[in-house]
Amino acid sequence: MSTRFAKDWETSKRGIRSVIKPTVPLRQKIDLAIRRVEAQIQYLEGALHVLSERDKALFSKVVDAYSKHEIQRAHVFANELAELRKMVSFMMNAELALERVVLRLRTVTQLGNVVVALGPATKVLQSVSTGVAGVLPNAELELGEIGRMLNDIMIEAGQTTGETLDFEVAGDDAKKILTEAAMIAEQKMKEKFPELPTLKASEEYAREAEYTNY
Repeated sequence: MSTRFAKDWETSKRGIRSVIKPTVPLRQKIDLAIRRVEAQIQYLEGALHVLSERDKALFSKVVDAYSKHEIQRAHVFANELAELRKMVSFMMNAELALERVVLRLRTVTQLGNVVVALGPATKVLQSVSTGVAGVLPNAELELGEIGRMLNDIMIEAGQTTGETLDFEVAGDDAKKILTEAAMIAEQKMKEKFPELPTLKASEEYAREAEYTNY
């Protein structure tokens, strides 16, 4: 780690300019970004808990409607549940992606990996922020601000070290992070939420019920 970078990383700049516009060490900026991302992870966890409780309630309604042979009513609840689970899957995916952003930020401890680590992290934040737009507006705004903070850190680090961002590599790394998060989210969905009867199965169930009654 170069002497100049070490000073920027650990300590604030001094002199007349620092009095007029105080600077914050890079390490503190990264730590702040980590805390802000972790706050959004907790926010998503809270939202997921609410949706999970709603899922349980809807699932019970589907089962109850099937047990009473109210197939049309069951389909209405099942469709609502399917839409809810799409939302749960997306939010779970976003949460896992943000957890990987935090891991990336925690690796920024030495010269040479600041820009490399932050490049993919900012792109993941952009993707998640775009995804939650219209659904979680507060999260969208906060993630956007965190992304801009990381961009500023990359510019500052690049001015100090001469490192530049390879956008192609950063984009590929971001895709890998998002793909991994999506795969894990899909597996968690299968483990956490019971599978609903298919439309064909429900129709067969209805015919059997009619035959029995006959």
